[in-house]
Amino acid sequence: MDEEAAGTGTAQVKDAETESGWHFVARQPVMDRLGRVQGYCLLSRTGPGLALPADREQATRTMIDNALVFGVDQLTHGALAFVSCTADALCERLVEVLPPAHTVLHLHCDAAPTPELIAVCQSLKILGFRLSLGDDCVQPGYDALIELADYIKMDFAAFDAGKRRFLQTHGLSMMAGLIAEKVETQADFRRACADGFGLFQGYYFCRPELVKNRKAPANRLSQIRILELLQRETVDLQQIADWVKQDTSLTYRLLRLVNSPVCAVRQEVRSIEAALMMVGEQMFRRMATLAISSAMNSGNCAEILRMAFARARFCELASQQSGLDHSEQYLLGLFSMLPAMLNVSMDELSPTLPLREPIRAALHGNLNRERAPLQWLEMQELGNWAACDTVAQEFSLDTNALSNAYSEAAVWAEETMRVVL
Repeated sequence: MDEEAAGTGTAQVKDAETESGWHFVARQPVMDRLGRVQGYCLLSRTGPGLALPADREQATRTMIDNALVFGVDQLTHGALAFVSCTADALCERLVEVLPPAHTVLHLHCDAAPTPELIAVCQSLKILGFRLSLGDDCVQPGYDALIELADYIKMDFAAFDAGKRRFLQTHGLSMMAGLIAEKVETQADFRRACADGFGLFQGYYFCRPELVKNRKAPANRLSQIRILELLQRETVDLQQIADWVKQDTSLTYRLLRLVNSPVCAVRQEVRSIEAALMMVGEQMFRRMATLAISSAMNSGNCAEILRMAFARARFCELASQQSGLDHSEQYLLGLFSMLPAMLNVSMDELSPTLPLREPIRAALHGNLNRERAPLQWLEMQELGNWAACDTVAQEFSLDTNALSNAYSEAAVWAEETMRVVL
């Protein structure tokens, strides 16, 4: 039994079409005997009807990517996150974009206990990850993995005398936390307690709760180019940064990663190049692989993306006369459109981004020096020429230079859209 089927019980999961432009995650609590939440099982879903993804490998990659996008701490409120993984995802070490101290890696039970898999699991546990196994692993030949397991999930609906004897013989109740899943009634709960289970998951406690979030639009060409660059023997950081700048989804993920517990020290970021240096080549490679392989580009939000590019380029150009950091201004312009892209307020988004406080304030609409070019542009977009002049006068900006930058940014954004979409 694996994570994807956890808690479905005898009920049938209704199929649903994937909603374009959204991330979907279902979560179900893992409870102790006193009804306290010890963690959440995070389940990959294709849409609001809680339909299961057909491809397990793709579901794993999408789930890991979604956990990065949402933020594990936001999904679990500080409790453990049980994330379903295939052996390939573990061996490729894609899971290292997740915070080890808060993540339990649940291994799909059809994985053969190869020496490579065992070595990877040992290495991941050294990093701080915990390991969970399904009940199909409770059999001869899996001893090395069982010894590493912190948790073992048992399908309680299929828990029989043979499995009970195996657990007792190997003393697994002492070695790993036993989780009974598919606990659907009070009678199930009582019998599971009597059988030695200490943790529980199922409809008796809670049905899976769906969480959704908007996808930031991604660009096919930039992602393909980034993959090509990452395959080279010598990675050119500047080239990668130039292409990441053209992909809002990767830029957003990159800054989320910098600001996550995965990075030892949370630091303010002024440029994409600096963020790449903080994250490191290997971690960025894993993050980019996840985002791209999760087929994020839904093909919508073209106009919003065009505005994001235009704002980013304008702020970058305007920084030349305002004495502001051009890389930081590019990020400010780009991220000013995040609420429209993700359908989430700036109040929710800004704490997740490792930006300087003046930039954060500018994103919230506070008219400071850093926001002046963006404020002028927003007034220009609204056709409020008097407000444009007021901003220019207050911050000693050259209106003609700003107008030229506006025209150049619009052309650049249009050309970029033709290339990347």
